[in-house]
Amino acid sequence: MSSMSDETILTHTTLMNKNITKKYLEDFEKEIAEVFATGVIRAPVHLRSGREDNLIEIFRDNKIGPEDYVFGYWDSHELALLKGVPREEVKQAILAGKSISLCFPQYRVLCSGIVGSLMGTAVGVAWALKTQKRKGRAFLFCGDMSAETGVFHESVKYATNFDLPVTFVVGDNGLSVMTDTRKVWGCPDPWFKNTKYEKKIIYFKYINGYPHSGLGRLIKF
Repeated sequence: MSSMSDETILTHTTLMNKNITKKYLEDFEKEIAEVFATGVIRAPVHLRSGREDNLIEIFRDNKIGPEDYVFGYWDSHELALLKGVPREEVKQAILAGKSISLCFPQYRVLCSGIVGSLMGTAVGVAWALKTQKRKGRAFLFCGDMSAETGVFHESVKYATNFDLPVTFVVGDNGLSVMTDTRKVWGCPDPWFKNTKYEKKIIYFKYINGYPHSGLGRLIKF
């Protein structure tokens, strides 16, 4: 993996973020969907739509920059683009079968296809940043059902109690694959609503225009 200076990353990220619009993100997902439909990508692909404005606003309002870490899961195409990873680099990684585990360490973007796997990692990175007095913050993006897991609760609790520089971003599309999240837990709201932990969480709702995985024509998982 080629190295890149902090100055180069800063310049590139700043330029990329200024050019990314809702249409930019929508067009990218549409292109990947069209490619996926041809059977060229021999691995799962998780497409998303309907949350573009939310993500753009979160990156903008929180001034997420090159010194910050972004952690995501199997639906992180938009996160990589917003963090400043070049469009073609993201596309090539997806074509290579890495859609659900996009990792670009030089841009501090780390993703995994395993539920909850990076929540503790994000907290650990935030702990290191704080104790070593280094610049940067950690941002962990996940879905509504992932936010109901035990590891999410523990991670948020630890980060809150030790005031660590980490923010958990929950995008709620109401579903875990094809299961209604609120019905599963018998509660109309996420567990953290009206608790002290909300200060560490950014929460928004959206309707995904794509199936959970792929294009919905074959197996769903």
